[in-house]
Amino acid sequence: MPESYARSEKEVPLSVAARPAAVLLAVGCLLVVALAFSSPALAQGIALRSISPVNDGMAGAATGCPIDAAGAIHWNPASISGLPASEMSFGLELILPTTELSSTAAAGAFGAAGPPFALSGSGRSEPGVVPVPNMAFVHKDPDSCWSWGLGIFGVGGSSVNYPASPMLTPSSNVILTPQPPNGYGLGRLCASVDVFQIVPTVSYELSDHLAIGFAPTITLAKLYASPLFLGPRDNANGDLYSTWSPGVGTRYTWGGGFQLGLYYTTDCDWHYGVSVKSPQWMEPFRYKSEDEMGGPRDISFNLNYPLIVSVGTSYSGFENWVLACDVRYFDYANTTGFRHAGFGPDFALNGLSWNSVVSMALGAQRRVGERLYLRGGYSFNENPIDSAAAQFNVASPLIIQHALHLGASYMFAQNWMATLAYTHGFENSVTGPLHSPTGGDIPGTSVTSTVSADVLSLGVTKRF
Repeated sequence: MPESYARSEKEVPLSVAARPAAVLLAVGCLLVVALAFSSPALAQGIALRSISPVNDGMAGAATGCPIDAAGAIHWNPASISGLPASEMSFGLELILPTTELSSTAAAGAFGAAGPPFALSGSGRSEPGVVPVPNMAFVHKDPDSCWSWGLGIFGVGGSSVNYPASPMLTPSSNVILTPQPPNGYGLGRLCASVDVFQIVPTVSYELSDHLAIGFAPTITLAKLYASPLFLGPRDNANGDLYSTWSPGVGTRYTWGGGFQLGLYYTTDCDWHYGVSVKSPQWMEPFRYKSEDEMGGPRDISFNLNYPLIVSVGTSYSGFENWVLACDVRYFDYANTTGFRHAGFGPDFALNGLSWNSVVSMALGAQRRVGERLYLRGGYSFNENPIDSAAAQFNVASPLIIQHALHLGASYMFAQNWMATLAYTHGFENSVTGPLHSPTGGDIPGTSVTSTVSADVLSLGVTKRF
């Protein structure tokens, strides 16, 4: 199967004039898809845009473009049949988010107990560099129709760490002032979520052009937040004010699902892929917390990882070039923990109120000489978080709109390759009103999250 795709690997000369229709179709397809999705958009949510240093350089495009084991296993299990050889890779992403949270409140916004003057302030998060490891292995037997693989990936996450804001000064950041009765907000806010997957994968070549793949997925996630505003509030001391408890006494939560994929190649250098990742059904997230009097308190809530559908194509008909495009759908609106909005009767958050989104990735690889590969790409996405849900997502402001991807690989020894990639997620923001736990928006208030990110990826690959 990989013969036509491997044209760029083997540097087989190609007469572009011999395939004018294919060339025009390739360029036209990429332009049409780019224009179709070029409307203003935000982030694809909790899921990372790409999964390895090679995949980073291609902006995550891999569903119909298997050029590395990690990208193939993660985005389309069938496409491991299209890899040029057996492969093992190790990688590390270093993510540096830059986040800022600001909020305002007009004088008297909270009624008689509200501030006598307007409040307006902001605070920067200090989450530091977040490491995300990845590992992939694929075994291909040239005498067999079967290919086998295993991936261990960090597939999603976020991190914020905001300082508390002083109360009753004109520069008070309302959302970060103490919880009632000493303020109107959440107080010091820190939150982190990490999602990992273990993905044993198998692919079978039904013909010289078509392969089918399957992979059970084992998912583990850890989420902490303080205060834990996803859970119910507490009034153990019996005053007029209930508060949210800390949510740091937790463990890894386990779940699972599966993914299916098809990979199809043609004799005219086009390659196509489609894959479906089921929702990852997770056990409840559980916390050993404490109430206002320091007594024990157990809190739990349900949160799953969404269904993801990917379609992709690539074209390898230009000598030493590979062009790729992926389009994906993330079904947040029908996923437990992401759907619904507002607060329940016990003031627990019903859900993060995310919209389902479509994202797109465009990537290109150019082989230069015998040892060097250069890559570049661009990705952008629809918005999972609208203005009405801005307050519910101050601890998970995953709203980056556009990202630019650059990467390079160098064959430093026979069948050994080192890869470096850089991604910049351009700054974006979302603004919405503060909501009362008892229902409705609070007039004269607003909260704004502003986010950008830089990612450095490095890794090593061995082919055999």
